[in-house]
Amino acid sequence: MFSGEAGRTSSGENSLATRAAWLSFIGGLTQDEIASRLSMSRVKVNRLIAQAHREGLVRVFIEGTPHECVTLEDRLCRMFGLTGCFVAPMLEESASPLPVDTLAVAGARVLHYALETGQARIIGVGHGRTLAAMADRLPRQQREDVRFVSLLGSLTRNAAANPFDVIHRLCERTGAESYFLPVPFFADTSEDKAVLMAQRSVRHALDLARQADLVIAGIGEVTAGSFLTTSGMITSEELDQLRRLGAVGEILGRFFDAKGRPVGAEIDARAIAIDLEDLKGKEVVILAGGKSKPQAIRAILATGLVTRLVTDEATALRISEAGATEG
Repeated sequence: MFSGEAGRTSSGENSLATRAAWLSFIGGLTQDEIASRLSMSRVKVNRLIAQAHREGLVRVFIEGTPHECVTLEDRLCRMFGLTGCFVAPMLEESASPLPVDTLAVAGARVLHYALETGQARIIGVGHGRTLAAMADRLPRQQREDVRFVSLLGSLTRNAAANPFDVIHRLCERTGAESYFLPVPFFADTSEDKAVLMAQRSVRHALDLARQADLVIAGIGEVTAGSFLTTSGMITSEELDQLRRLGAVGEILGRFFDAKGRPVGAEIDARAIAIDLEDLKGKEVVILAGGKSKPQAIRAILATGLVTRLVTDEATALRISEAGATEG
């Protein structure tokens, strides 16, 4: 659920109950650990978790958001003109480089809501570790009327988290139809891309992707330890070139700088994916967070391409504080 939707708490005991439930059921902390984290007695923690159960906050997802997160959601919506934002509470005192569990649960909650309410019939899906984890967290529900389609080439060197694997997991959970691009994310040359794009199966999948009602994608990092580099999608030489051009992030194979502007990298032309122009007018949800992502997230939000953001509390705070400094 996003800003303005039902099922959230705003302050006081309900907010504490929500945070305690997140730490217990998603973070896996014991009641003693939660008591230490929240500076309260174990007895009170037990009462708060019981309250969360009693008020229907604990289901598959935590049906509430601490008021601090609500404040961040509203602030980010105003800053970037978003139609919705979901900020998930932090599960650790010091946010990890990539809070996969937090983002996966938050993303699964958003996708589950979209499926449950019938908001989309064709859903385009990006790539990455976070989206793969989101698919694993999605509750099972039969939605044979829905089609999932990859927005980009599905072959990478790391089969554990490639786009096809995400699509496959989503379809296992929902019984929906799946369509993927059985080609590399980046072709070796422009000539190779032209040959691959001429294949009937590729054209069909891309045509379907352009019809998507809902798009869920991640943001790639331009760092040595990023998914793009560890999966072999880009080489170290390409990474060096992207850095020289000022790239701070990537979406669907297109690299952008700190102001959201395309950097014009040669590799962009070899991406086998739908064009960013194809996203205009669609519901575009970005699922991204972690210590290295705020700059890239701010940059892509500034383009107006994204309609909704799903992120973690620490990242949302960094994004909003950077905006306040610039202001």
